[in-house]
Amino acid sequence: MILAGDIGGTGSRLGLFDIRDDRPFAVAIAKYSSRSHPQLEDIVAQFLQEHPGQVTAACFGIAGPVLGGEVITPNLPWHIRATSLAQLLGLPHVSLINDLEANAYGAAALPESDFEALQKGVSDDKGNAGIISAGTGLGQAGFYYDGARLRPFASEGGHVDFAPQSDLEIELLVFLRGKFGHVSYERVLSGPGLVNIFDFLRATGRGEEPAAFAAEVSSGVSASVISQAGLAGTSSRAAQALDIFTSLYGAEAGNLALKMKATRDVLIGGGIAPKIIAKLREPRFLEAFLDKGRMRPLLEKIPVRVILNDQCALLGAALYAGLESGEVKNAAVA
Repeated sequence: MILAGDIGGTGSRLGLFDIRDDRPFAVAIAKYSSRSHPQLEDIVAQFLQEHPGQVTAACFGIAGPVLGGEVITPNLPWHIRATSLAQLLGLPHVSLINDLEANAYGAAALPESDFEALQKGVSDDKGNAGIISAGTGLGQAGFYYDGARLRPFASEGGHVDFAPQSDLEIELLVFLRGKFGHVSYERVLSGPGLVNIFDFLRATGRGEEPAAFAAEVSSGVSASVISQAGLAGTSSRAAQALDIFTSLYGAEAGNLALKMKATRDVLIGGGIAPKIIAKLREPRFLEAFLDKGRMRPLLEKIPVRVILNDQCALLGAALYAGLESGEVKNAAVA
């Protein structure tokens, strides 16, 4: 039985999987608060106590750069080591991969019903693909075609410099530079990033907060409250923050498409996209995606799809463990 994990800055989802016909099938899945545990090993031990099973292979997709079997997580005070997890599980080896790499593996195992197309495009079956996911942080990864199948690879593209494209976005950059120094795309494209945008609008006197909304956020504004109010139109400030967020999401998805030359597909993953799918359907997202000057005709041909399945990364980690252990022989990715 395979143990898989999708380890994020807010929540960690673990699952036990059987492999049948080269596909992972869930036996048990549970989600835990990451910040409520001092280290990943505590979550793994709790999960296995609640869901006993004979683990034969394990893989964890982790939000952070994996180097030499270790990860120092950027949004958690954790230092994760494959050797420590292997010792806990009694295994000779445990795989650690970037969470977006896990998403990439998982996307190849999903049915078409788990996607929503924002741009149909014309897919190049022999081309590269990219995936971008905003959640607690901002993750990005790529796929390249090796002549037989897609091969995912990790990146830390979410931490590249934020590049404003309008006077308002330039003001946003200046505001955030005063707060953080270096401003990456993650500072604007993530749950905390949406809060940063809202704080900027509030500090510069843009938009309004009706009494009911102001009362709701009196103890502290959150990304979920902003997005809900923005979608419902109950706060003009929240609506403007969500509009800016949507435009920036499209712009950086377009940047990723160009960097990867992703003529096969661009996937939008993460926990935020399905919740604001109504916004992503609006012209704002795609116009920002396409607004790349002379490269617009290239981008107009690229399919853009939102992943609707919130277990994508967990399935990808299970598939990776299966490939590593030999329990999966044939898959769309390798």
